Amino acid sequence: MITKDQIIKAMETLPEGATIEDALDRLYLLYKIERGLADVEAGRTVSQEEARRRASQWQL
Repeated sequence: MITKDQIIKAMETLPEGATIEDALDRLYLLYKIERGLADVEAGRTVSQEEARRRASQWQL
């Protein structure tokens, strides 16, 4: 889980002219990274080959 300290540090690293949207984007990125790492730790992954197979079935 992202802690308050991590949130504060992320906000402090934003450039001086950063907008609220920039801050939200940064927090969302950190959240998604955290979720991805938790998925890896829990074994919820697929191989590169399986990802390619699934993607080839998408209709774009």
